[in-house]
Amino acid sequence: MNIISCISTAALGLAIFSWCCTSPSKEEPETPFTMRGDTVFVTHNSPVSQKIKAQPLEEKDFHLELMTAGTVRAIPNYYAEIAPPFSGRVTKVHLRLGMRTQPGTPLFELVSPEFTEAQKLFFQAKSELASARLALKRQQDLRANGVGAERDLEEAETNYEVKEKEYQNAMAGLKIFGVDVEKLVLGQPLVITSPIAGEVIDNEVVNGHYIRADDPPHAKVAELSRVWVVGMVKEKDIRFIHELDAAEITVPAYPGEKFFGKVFHIDEVVDEETRSIRVLVECDNARHLLKPGMYATVKFKNAPVKALFVPARALLQYNDKSYVFVKYGENSYVRRFVETGISQGESVQIISGLSPGEPVVSEGAFYMLEAK
Repeated sequence: MNIISCISTAALGLAIFSWCCTSPSKEEPETPFTMRGDTVFVTHNSPVSQKIKAQPLEEKDFHLELMTAGTVRAIPNYYAEIAPPFSGRVTKVHLRLGMRTQPGTPLFELVSPEFTEAQKLFFQAKSELASARLALKRQQDLRANGVGAERDLEEAETNYEVKEKEYQNAMAGLKIFGVDVEKLVLGQPLVITSPIAGEVIDNEVVNGHYIRADDPPHAKVAELSRVWVVGMVKEKDIRFIHELDAAEITVPAYPGEKFFGKVFHIDEVVDEETRSIRVLVECDNARHLLKPGMYATVKFKNAPVKALFVPARALLQYNDKSYVFVKYGENSYVRRFVETGISQGESVQIISGLSPGEPVVSEGAFYMLEAK
């Protein structure tokens, strides 16, 4: 190759190199977002900015409605299972299904050797007490007239105290079973009475039936004009339930029928298997439509409170936390972590993290997830 060819080739290479260096490079597309810390800045006049909308938060009256399954139960103080304290044979039956009772109403009578023995012990204790009282009176008179010994009087006093205690114990043992000791006659049958006012709801007692003291109850009395509906509320929701809160009850047996009650008690212990807490609702049952054992649906309603709600689409997730974007200035939005409550339709309750009046991004928040 001659010298002229070499120079021409070099000149051509230099021209190509110069053109490459001076030709315009392809421009990077302008990003619509930038992020500093927890604040997202939206580029002015970006098309995306038109898709982001914020609205001020407003408090509104809110009735919490929480639903759970429940079961109808008789109230313990108004429910009694009737079982005799002694074994024996039924000699007379007074009760019948549906019969109204008062405390002390006779239900049935029982002849029992054990009860007869208890009677004997009572009358023996009563007789010994009378003898001890006479002995004490005699020693007191002798001592008052100066002819009795002090030691004899002390012995009489001690004996009287012992016999009186034995008599009181024997009398208490009979009174527990509703026996009127003033009218007691040796050998009389044991009269089993109702301990509460109510209605006989179960009866398996028949004349001549031999009942053992350890048998299961053969009769039941209950006052069912008021009942408990026992609901199980999840641990995470128990904070919304308070004593005296209103509750609405429905049961499959009466479609469309509603019963009303109030929260009577909230258990202090969590069921570890279901992670639920038992809530007792006392409910009016004047028509006796609610039967113990029925399944029910319980809707709890607390007093109206002021609450904040945001659209569900405004909430975003970061790991296990929820957050929203709050608008600051013309084109800036700050990420704010919040604690959420219950969902109501397409809205979610905000428990903490926001204040009334703050403008929260309600539409287009997901666009800002692209901010770097």
